[in-house]
This record gives sequence, structure tokens and C-alpha cells, in this order.
Amino acid sequence: MSKDFNIKTQLVHGFRGYDEKTGAVSFPIYQSATFRHPGLFESTGYDYSRTQNPTREELEDTIASLEKGFGALAFSSGMAAISNLLAMFKPGDHLIVSDDLYGGTYRLLEQVYKKYDITASYIDFTDLNNLKTSIRENTRAIFIESPSNPMMKVTDIRGAVAIAKERGLMIIVDNTFLSPYFQKPLELGADLVVHSGTKFLGGHDDTLAGFLVAKDKGLIEELRFLQNSIGAVLAPLDSWLILRGIKTLAIRMERQQENALKVANWLRAHKLVESVFYVGLSDHPGYKISKSQSTGFGSMISFSIKNPKKVKKILSSLKVITFAESLGGVKTLMTYPFHQTHADISEEIRNRLGVNEKLLRISVGIEDVDDIIEDLEQALL
Repeated sequence: MSKDFNIKTQLVHGFRGYDEKTGAVSFPIYQSATFRHPGLFESTGYDYSRTQNPTREELEDTIASLEKGFGALAFSSGMAAISNLLAMFKPGDHLIVSDDLYGGTYRLLEQVYKKYDITASYIDFTDLNNLKTSIRENTRAIFIESPSNPMMKVTDIRGAVAIAKERGLMIIVDNTFLSPYFQKPLELGADLVVHSGTKFLGGHDDTLAGFLVAKDKGLIEELRFLQNSIGAVLAPLDSWLILRGIKTLAIRMERQQENALKVANWLRAHKLVESVFYVGLSDHPGYKISKSQSTGFGSMISFSIKNPKKVKKILSSLKVITFAESLGGVKTLMTYPFHQTHADISEEIRNRLGVNEKLLRISVGIEDVDDIIEDLEQALL
């Protein structure tokens, strides 16, 4: 579907809108590993599903259209997408990365790619002077999470892009928390967008997926070669599930954001809550920057409680909210980053950020907001 349509319409229809061969309005699941050749040196355009599959292709084209990119690639998970991305770099290369980021990304950099002499510095991007002073002669790319996980820090993406372009550096933005519905990093000047499609894009906690979206042809072709060589591609059924999830992305994110603002305001008024981190609060340090580069704030909240001894009781008392890892689905989930998603982050970085025994993270879902708040109220007693 044309990029000129409103994004709400694009989400519902996808790239083609229907299967051109059969007219099926739900794009089919081409559950085939291989495809018949009409003859020698002839191809239907599909040869082997690791290289390309029609269902995955429809999903990739849809994501590229939504992010305003030249092309997109779908992977078996968000971490598979990031690993494929890191395979672009060579020994001796250096990356500058958000200090507040998903623990799995940190683990991949520090415990896997570091042994290939690909190194990273972790900095606070809320002050772009930190970026300027961290650039080395061998720096090749900047990797940003905005909003960040779990402290919800906002980076001035346009400002980071300006610095990166002066030095010829690639700039990569993980857009998982806001999705293309609320933020389009490529339009802000980024070269590459990363998604864990498992989260808001899928939206139902029923499949894993990851995406890379590139601004230009050369970059997507380099990544496509690596994808085909490494092979961590998204299967046809999973591709279809993400396509189905995307159809309701707009209404889910609007409802989740509406709920999140009410939950955040309730939390900040609670006597047992020490701090609330939600970008949609007008006194959040990144509120104005977020307003300038995004059309929404999302539904991710972190909060710290005054007494860490109450964490166990809170998590075991939940009734509507589910104590589980992940985020972005229709159900409200609560996570304990210190022992779950960010356990592999170095203690020094965790302490500096405030990812400690008192911090909890909520992915607000689409349930009735009064039920969510009542559940929090009884759990915090």
C-alpha cells in the first residue's frame, strides 16, 4: 500500500493489502521450505525460504513502508536481528552504545562479540557531549535506545545524528518501545532501525521476531547477504502472526498509552513509591525532546519503591497484572529488571543507572485501567 496513506490505514492493509495470486485478503502462509523451478536457470522469484519466502517478504515490505525505509529484514528474534547487525563489523571496530539498554544487547556485545575484538563504550546519551567525547579513531557506529530500557531516558536523535554525520558514523536506533506508529528514526536521520517484533508489533505474546530496517539500498543488501548466510530468518507462520498483530497496532498503542498515563500518575501519588519513570509525564527530563521527535510516549513505565523488601510480596500478589518478562502485548506485564532482563549488566552500570533492588517495570496493556490500578493498589498494601 502506498506510503502516502495515513499510517492507521497502512497498518490494517499491509504492503500489498491482499494476495495478488488468489485475492485472499489475509495474506497466505506459504509454509514451504523450497520452491519448484520452471526450468534450468529459471525461477519464480523464490528458491529457498532461508533466502526469501512470500509471507516473510510481505511482512518485510510492510515494516519498511511503515518505517519509511528502503527495505527491511525479518529475523527469528530481536537478538538474532542485532547479532546479524553486529556481524557487519570487523575486529578492532568500536561502537558507542546507550548505557541504559536491554540486558540481552549488553550480553551479546560483552560476552559474544567482544571476543572478536568488537568493543563498545556505554554512555548517557541524554548529554550529547558524552557522545562527542567518546568517539575514537576506530568508532564505526552509534547504537541508541530511545526511550531506553528500563529507565526511560530519551535521546535527542536529531542531535546524535548531526554528530554522527560529522564523523561518518552509522547511527542505529532501537525503536521497539515506540514502534513506527509513534516514532520514525529514519526520518530523523538514522541509518538503521532495530525492532524486537515480539513486542508491540506482534502485540500478543505469541511469537518471537526481530527486524532491521535500512534507509538505503546498499546497507540493506549488505545485511541481506548476512541474513541469508547466517540463516536466522523468521518462519512463515511467525511472519503471518506478526502481520496479523500489526493490523491492530494503532488502536493497541493508543489504548496502552492512555492507560499508562493514568497508571503513572497513580503510582507517583502512592506513599510507597519513591520515583516514577514515564516519558509521558510533563516533568520527565526527556518530555520536550520526545514531543519534538515522536508522536506519542508509549506504555512503558518503571518505578522504584521505598522498601525493596516488599518486591517479593508485590510480585506474588498480582492478579490482573502478570509477573513475566517481555513487554508490548495486550496484557499488562510486570518485570523485575535487577534479576531478570538486566541481570547481565555490569554492577557498576546498574548502580549508576538506578537499576537496583527497588526498581520494577510495567508494560501497560489494554485491560480496563481501573482494574490495573486496583491490582497495583492491593499488591502495594
